[in-house]
Amino acid sequence: MTNTWLPAVLALIDQANSLDPNTEVDETGAAVPKELIYGRRMSEMLARFAPEADAVAQAAVRAQHIQRWTVPRSQYPMDKVGYHQWRTGLYRVHADLAAGLARQAGADEASVERIAAAVGKRNLKGNADTQLLEDVASLVFIEHYMLPFAGQKPDYSEEKWVDIIAKTWRKMSDRAHRFALEGGIRLPEPLLPLIGKALNPQ
Repeated sequence: MTNTWLPAVLALIDQANSLDPNTEVDETGAAVPKELIYGRRMSEMLARFAPEADAVAQAAVRAQHIQRWTVPRSQYPMDKVGYHQWRTGLYRVHADLAAGLARQAGADEASVERIAAAVGKRNLKGNADTQLLEDVASLVFIEHYMLPFAGQKPDYSEEKWVDIIAKTWRKMSDRAHRFALEGGIRLPEPLLPLIGKALNPQ
């Protein structure tokens, strides 16, 4: 069921993400603010993967990376601990922004709290909203971003790549696994051998 506040909150999220100074070339060849195109890809994947998703899920998925550029990685130590601190900080920022925009759009407090919990990555595996968002994010990463990311990390070993793919896979539900393997997404062909090794370790 689509709630009356959903179009308003999606527009507000897009408006916030349109301020991203970083751009990415989309499928039409146009340069688009990076997080704006990411949010739209998340929504497009949700429509393919879980067309039954309710308004809360649709809002949370669109807000996954809301204004991500405002919390640069460089603000934290450039080590593993710093990376996790950065990610945790991002979850809080995204959740607070998404909740504020949902309230502005007229969402009820129960919906606002569900959106904040999902975007804040609370209780993965235990919260259906959080798991759905993680599934969609993982599917979007595999289809749109895994291959470009590989191009940015030529120094990564095969072992490291197998580990990255395996960690992504472990975050996903069985439903998302089936969707990915049964043609629901476009797998990055150059990385198929690594994906095979990650999913079928010897």
